[in-house]
Amino acid sequence: YLAYMLKYDSVHGRFDGEVSVDGNTLVVNGKKIRLTAVKDPAELKWGEVGADVVVESTGIFLTKEGAQKHIDAGAKKVIMSAPSKDDTPMFVYGVNHGTYKGEAIISNASCTTNCLAPVAKVLNDKWGIKRGLMTTVHAATAT
Repeated sequence: YLAYMLKYDSVHGRFDGEVSVDGNTLVVNGKKIRLTAVKDPAELKWGEVGADVVVESTGIFLTKEGAQKHIDAGAKKVIMSAPSKDDTPMFVYGVNHGTYKGEAIISNASCTTNCLAPVAKVLNDKWGIKRGLMTTVHAATAT
């Protein structure tokens, strides 16, 4: 099913390349990508595939403790793709990315924040913002 979804994407159209599955391996244009299905990130064995940075996008492991499981499994750094549920540092490129000091576990905020914050920063820096209102339309997600 995964190979089919990549090959015939309803948004991006047909993938112009070779896609197949060999056991627990997705093969795209000859490049092998390990497929896993586990609930505990500690079982992912990131060290075996040489993963440096892991994007935690399940919406479940949004604390340092949860993200640490990826590091324990061999990843060097973890970026949460949603706001953290603890004091994990949060960065938005173009807003505060210059304050990043090499932390191993960070949050990249939310998709809405990444859309709004850079524009709001430019407007605020140039003219100031007294009040604001925004609306977001979002696809359904698991979280």
